Amino acid sequence: MTLALLLSIPVTQLLIFGFAVNLDVKHVAATIFDQSRTQESRELVAAFQSSGYYDVKSYANSPSELERMIVSGRARVGVTIPPDYARKLKNGRQAQVRVVIDATDAVSANMSAGAAQAIGLLKSQRLITEKMLRSGVRLDAQAVDMRIRPWYNPDFITAWYITPGIMGMVLVLSLVMTMSMAIVREDELGTLELLVVSPMQPWELLASKCAPFVLIGCAEVALAALAGILFFNMPFAGSVPLFFLLTLFYVFADLALGIAVSTISRSRMQAMQISVCLVLPSVLLSGFIFPRDSMPAVFRALSLALPITYYIRGARQIMLKGGGFAMVWRDALALFCYAAAAFMTGVALFRQRYVP
Repeated sequence: MTLALLLSIPVTQLLIFGFAVNLDVKHVAATIFDQSRTQESRELVAAFQSSGYYDVKSYANSPSELERMIVSGRARVGVTIPPDYARKLKNGRQAQVRVVIDATDAVSANMSAGAAQAIGLLKSQRLITEKMLRSGVRLDAQAVDMRIRPWYNPDFITAWYITPGIMGMVLVLSLVMTMSMAIVREDELGTLELLVVSPMQPWELLASKCAPFVLIGCAEVALAALAGILFFNMPFAGSVPLFFLLTLFYVFADLALGIAVSTISRSRMQAMQISVCLVLPSVLLSGFIFPRDSMPAVFRALSLALPITYYIRGARQIMLKGGGFAMVWRDALALFCYAAAAFMTGVALFRQRYVP
């Protein structure tokens, strides 16, 4: 197993870096609030769609509906076309288009802002050329002015975007590895046999092993969040109890994953190697650094098998957007189900291997 792990890690790294990691973010979900409803506004919407950087998923009927789409996460970009958009262009005046971007993912938001500005410039150049050829009327050099409005992280501060991911990574590194090595160490020392023959059930034994690590994990997250707030002025807009409830589910998921790793490991070295193998996809596929929007569909689906994906997404919703339970319940439920399934799997494997 050790040899297989050593040989598979370089291949896994190559495949993930080659196919999944891509900073050129495309197909970002967008919603349109078209107050103009003219041929000119439809052409602008078509320019957004055909650029490849945006997928127009819906149309809003009011500013509040557009805001709800952004807040809920169903859209990452909201475009508002004013009612006088076509009239201003026909009169040779500048038309302003408001582009709201969810900047909780700073990398994706930066790319989205740059793409919107590029669309505005290209549209302006085309309009200027057409107007000059047809009527000799000179348009404003920036006929279509994209007014970018980043929400939740207006200055695109990387530390705000990275901190929730750091907390998730710290727990993966510490809890999965430590939990798996702790059980394997008991097996190597021979003390695990004494625990197995005690009156405790396997699930009670493993749950008692998890108890101290739950406190350690929550303390690690609290310190990391406090450091982000004190040193980087990171906001904490949401509910602290809800955040720690999400963290508790994630801690249990990591510990259950560590138990499962321990049952297939024959030594502490193998447990450490398997744990390291889990760290690599957690860094690359979870949205910690590289946006999930830019990944192929197969890798986005693969990232859903990692608990850190749900935790980072939920933590950003709570910390940066001030999201309540209605916004994070899906991630919390996914972590709870993941923890329950991993723990039951770990107990079954533990009983099969150690219980006579």
